[in-house]
Amino acid sequence: MKRIALFADVQNIYYSIRQAHGRHFDYSKLWAEVAARGQIVEAVAYATDRGDPKQRQFQQILRNLGFVVKLKPYIQRSDGSAKGDWDVGITLDIFEAASGVDEVVLVSGDGDFDMLLERVRERYGTESLVYGAPGLTAQSLVRAATTYIPIEEPLLI
Repeated sequence: MKRIALFADVQNIYYSIRQAHGRHFDYSKLWAEVAARGQIVEAVAYATDRGDPKQRQFQQILRNLGFVVKLKPYIQRSDGSAKGDWDVGITLDIFEAASGVDEVVLVSGDGDFDMLLERVRERYGTESLVYGAPGLTAQSLVRAATTYIPIEEPLLI
C-alpha cells in the first residue's frame, strides 16, 4: 500500500477557494479521496490563530479527521497587512517526511513550493500530488507536481 504524507496550507486554500468559487473547501472529502490512494501516515494542517471560537471549532474538525494542526499567531501590522506565513515550516516538514513515504500531497497553490517538490522527487524519488484552486495555482507548482488536481466539485462545501 502506498504511504502518503498530507500537508495543507489552510490560509492559502481558504482565500484561493473563496476567490475561485465563493465557497469553502471540504477537508473531510479531501481526506477520503487521499485515503483511497493509500495509507496516510502523516497529515499536517498549517493555519494562523486569531483565537476566535469559530476558527477553533474548524481546527478541531481538522484534528478529528486526523490532521496535526500547527498554528502561528495572526499578526496584524500597523499598515493593515497581516502575517502568518507557514512556507518555511511546510517546506521543512515535507522535506523531512519525503524520505519515508511514496507520495507527498500538498494542498496549496503557492509557487514557492515548486523547488521543494522537484527536490524531493530528485533526492528521494517521492511523487507529489498538488490540490489547488483552478486559475489561482502557480503554473510552476503545477509543473513541479507529479499530479495536479484542481479543487472543484465535489471538494467544495
